[in-house]
Amino acid sequence: MASLKSIKKRIVSVKNTRQITKAMKMVSAAKLRRAQENVVAARPYAKKLGEVLERLAKSQDENASPLLQKRVGQKALLIVVTSDRGLCGGFNANICKAAERFVREKKGEYAEISMMTVGRKGFEFLKNRQTIYKNFGNVLSNLSYPTAALLAQEVIDGYLAEEYDEVFLLFNSFRSVMSQDITLEQLLPIVPEASAEDEDVAEYIYEPSQGALLSELLPKHIEVKVFKALLESVASEHGARMTAMDSASKNANEMIAKLTLQYNRARQAAITTELVEIISGAQSVNG
Repeated sequence: MASLKSIKKRIVSVKNTRQITKAMKMVSAAKLRRAQENVVAARPYAKKLGEVLERLAKSQDENASPLLQKRVGQKALLIVVTSDRGLCGGFNANICKAAERFVREKKGEYAEISMMTVGRKGFEFLKNRQTIYKNFGNVLSNLSYPTAALLAQEVIDGYLAEEYDEVFLLFNSFRSVMSQDITLEQLLPIVPEASAEDEDVAEYIYEPSQGALLSELLPKHIEVKVFKALLESVASEHGARMTAMDSASKNANEMIAKLTLQYNRARQAAITTELVEIISGAQSVNG
């Protein structure tokens, strides 16, 4: 049986760990509220922009913009969004496994599949397993729309330079604190989403023209999709970390209870042994 000193040392260590996990849970809860507000605010804008783009694209040929043109898919780029920090359960591992699964399933369709990682954890996991096109670190800690726009523009530039023929975006969509959905979206070429609106809708007058407006909206559409995906990932990360730290705190409570019980039993056994030794010594002296 472990000594009283070692058991007490373990109890102190677990209590210190519990303090850390509780503090991390509180920090993630505070950050989650802000991140959730940002996601909720970005979703309607992204949806309405997609509807406007769909209306414009229906009246234009796909040759109106290189971002609409479908190519023979020889080279694909997968943008994998993870976090820069760990201690968030299976948040990063699930995305990385989904990325590897994508490569296995699409290997026969493309001659080359490379990855662009956003977040340090994804890069560390995939750098020795897959072909990394580029990595963006320290983007999510202070996320802003201009940063997402720069990232999106770099993707667009590579696509226009024919460095890859199709671009996919893999990230965690935020559903709730307990639930994050792994989401795969095609980013390029742009495929306008089908609208649920009736066909007999009012016609709009576009200035300066539909083609000019479409050329302006297509890059903006990519920027908004990237920004929204990053916001979703940040909110999902905080939700996953909050859940993981809550579970860790509960496990620490259970471990402290077990160790305390073990400590009390060991202490009782030590006292009993001392009493037996005292009684035995007294009897030998009196005898």
